Amino acid sequence: MTTMRAMTMPAAGGPEVLAAAEIARPARVAAEVLVRVVAAGVNPIDAKTRAGRGAYPGIASFPAVLGLDFSGVVVEAPYQSHPLQPGTEVYGMVPVPRMSGAYAEYLAVSELHVVRKPSILSHVEAAAVPVAALTAWGMVVDQARAHEGQRMLIHAGAGGVGHFAVQFAAYFGAHVIATGSARNAEWLRELGAAEVIDYTAERFEEVLAEHPVDAVIDLIGNVHDQTGTRSLRALRPGGLLVNAPSGSWPKLDAEAAEAGVRATRYQVSASGATLAIVSRLLESGDVKVYVDRVFELGEAAEAHRAIESGHTRGKIVLRVAES
Repeated sequence: MTTMRAMTMPAAGGPEVLAAAEIARPARVAAEVLVRVVAAGVNPIDAKTRAGRGAYPGIASFPAVLGLDFSGVVVEAPYQSHPLQPGTEVYGMVPVPRMSGAYAEYLAVSELHVVRKPSILSHVEAAAVPVAALTAWGMVVDQARAHEGQRMLIHAGAGGVGHFAVQFAAYFGAHVIATGSARNAEWLRELGAAEVIDYTAERFEEVLAEHPVDAVIDLIGNVHDQTGTRSLRALRPGGLLVNAPSGSWPKLDAEAAEAGVRATRYQVSASGATLAIVSRLLESGDVKVYVDRVFELGEAAEAHRAIESGHTRGKIVLRVAES
């Protein structure tokens, strides 16, 4: 087999530019594993890149294949005694656009970016984990250092990254305050939020005026209602804001300095080592993944429209093949 089915991106544009095509199957080299993809996660960065923003400047040639998250089965290992032999169920994150992505039947990925799939998860569930969970872990654990007694505000708590961020922060003992809509309030409490602020009915900075927070996990920036700038007023002096959406807040550093707080942007890394830790939390049931909707691979355009609506609970996943 030298070709495979994939959803390709021939140029930047709207969701309709995503087109099914037969393209060359990737060749495994060096310490890479070749994976038959069963499911692929869909992330906001996919839609931004498709539209000509996000990681678009890194695309070297077209047609390009998007898709960072994947879950599937190893079909080729680097060598005979490698721990991930053919038939092993794995999941991970592929560094798109430096490499071809997961909206395809096969992908070649470094052994450093892939780990065994938690047995408790289906491939669809597993494909929803890597990017969102690794982003949340980096922001909540590595940067904000969630701990007992800490007050942490998490924006967009019901989203893909947000629902992991709430669970990680609560797991490490933080007092979690999540923003979300009224329909997600009870669910956010079930995930571990001690308080939920309905952003459609209240101004979070006013609610928190008398009891500011130690850290803000900012998954919105200033693309909507100046959420980022308003978050600075919810922080105690010297508190930390961690911002993830690239390009969402150009004046972050200057505004944070003026407000007397600390701030940093965050970019996720495809770390198999960290994903292995997340796997243990998933296996134990301490952390759960929520899949909002599942689309077939050929419905990638519809999946992008859904994620661009901004009202997804948890994650959206593409089913690429039967397990």
